[in-house]
Amino acid sequence: MANNQEKVDEKGSSHGSEPEVTATALHRKVDHIEHEHEEVHGAKIMEVMNAEYALALSTGPQLRATSARSIQLFAIMLVAYMGSLSNGFDGSVMSAVNGMLQYLDYFGIDGADAGGGVGTTTAIIFGMYSIGSIVGVAIAGPTADILGRRGGMSIGGFITIIGAAVIAAAKNVHYLLAGRFVLGFGVAITTTAAPSYVVEMSPPQWRGRLTGMYNTFYYSGSILCTGITVASGRNSSTLSWRLPLAIQIVPAVILALGSWILPESPRWLIAVGRDEEAKRILAKYHGDGDENAPLVQLEWKEYKEAVKLDASDKRWYDWSELFNTRNARYRTFMLLLMAFFGQWSGNGLGYFLTILFENAGATTQNQRLTLNFVNTIVSAVGALIGTSLTDKIGRRGIWLWGTFACAGTLAIVTGLTAKWGSNGANPQGANSAIAFIFLFGFVFSLAYTPLQAVYPTEVLKYNTRAKGMALNALAVSCAGFVNVYAGPIALGNIGWKYYIVYIVWDLFECLMVYFFVVETKGRTLEELDEIFEDPNPVRASRRKLKVAIVDKGNKKGVEVVDEAGHVAA
Repeated sequence: MANNQEKVDEKGSSHGSEPEVTATALHRKVDHIEHEHEEVHGAKIMEVMNAEYALALSTGPQLRATSARSIQLFAIMLVAYMGSLSNGFDGSVMSAVNGMLQYLDYFGIDGADAGGGVGTTTAIIFGMYSIGSIVGVAIAGPTADILGRRGGMSIGGFITIIGAAVIAAAKNVHYLLAGRFVLGFGVAITTTAAPSYVVEMSPPQWRGRLTGMYNTFYYSGSILCTGITVASGRNSSTLSWRLPLAIQIVPAVILALGSWILPESPRWLIAVGRDEEAKRILAKYHGDGDENAPLVQLEWKEYKEAVKLDASDKRWYDWSELFNTRNARYRTFMLLLMAFFGQWSGNGLGYFLTILFENAGATTQNQRLTLNFVNTIVSAVGALIGTSLTDKIGRRGIWLWGTFACAGTLAIVTGLTAKWGSNGANPQGANSAIAFIFLFGFVFSLAYTPLQAVYPTEVLKYNTRAKGMALNALAVSCAGFVNVYAGPIALGNIGWKYYIVYIVWDLFECLMVYFFVVETKGRTLEELDEIFEDPNPVRASRRKLKVAIVDKGNKKGVEVVDEAGHVAA
């Protein structure tokens, strides 16, 4: 792997060719160049995160989003995104049906007067999904390692179909609990394999956006689901809640069957000795079909160095590489921060939005279901904006300021609900509380929805990615279980005061992100290894290089510029 402090030119690279570098070509690559500086002795000076990566992007075929191969890649990603879309049904559908009198009456659940189910029964029904996910983690990582990313997605999809079918046909709470357990079990496998597949198939210059879009598809499921519940909620029969619960089967079927027509991850193919197939897929989607493209050559060299044929991913029982070195422990720490912070930043209240709307003054079921639908659309817009910014702003800045904004908006919701909530004394104040609930959803989705898929997959090495994502699913499930078990009990006992817990925690999260979170933008996945090997990974990840485009005879090359502005000797 290249050292960022070394000189990089076309003859010293591993590309096997001598492409000409131009200032215009390098300046055009806004994905990795921060901004242009002054000229030094006629040479353009640029700030980049990694010189060899910048050179590779600038000298090879330029990927175009409108090309036939790119469109094919997007269609491939769309199948993998079904894992997130299916998962998006769960939080939204349960939030919606938990506010339906038809559902509460059918299962004999307390809470109709509170705007939705509260108490221990609701806590167990919601929490059973997390318990299923926790159990599913045991096989999620090995499945994606042994059967491939496609195999993991397909098996997870089939199990999700079974769980969703049982829930939709439930005749009593026991059926509901069994279905929720199976559903969580399947989703644990899906959420391990699918984001791993997406990040490994994505060209590095598009990695943030394509992987961020995976989690953004959560809202595609949410919008569809909450929209259906607005209409079905008017039906007095059990169809009111059975229909939205059953719709979850559709994306799971697409994932289960569609996975087998996708190309496999090149990294997984290398890991099982299928090098030629891996290189063809890599060249097709990262090099516009050219195996000699500089970026393809750079990635191929790094893949061969990083993907170990005898690593722990070949042993289903071996999880040691997540913890056996300082490098590995820091990566795992980053993964766990995102897993827990992504669940404990206030979004845990999302399962109980109908109750929040009741607390804020929405008195009828139809009002609450409609507000839930509108909130989903607002959150989806935030997620799309956040996804578009991940490759421009970077992960660290979005995470830090997004969390601070979550604390601020949730504090305003708390104050407005406390003063002008469900007593109806001030409709304008209650409407303001609802508006800030929407704003909180927007801000949270902008910051966390893309990063929950991007960041954990980026900080893991290939050989630990599947098991690491299984650990991520375990942490998310444990954090989610706390949310869904404590949430209905706390809301039933102390109401809006429960929001204060999240506000304080968000401020703590901001400190942790500032001092510990590593920036992953602007490098290939394998290049991140030198960041985590650094004594101060945070500082190393924020370090930028000045590089100059200089004459090399009749060609131009890229060299590192020292602090005085001179091309290094």
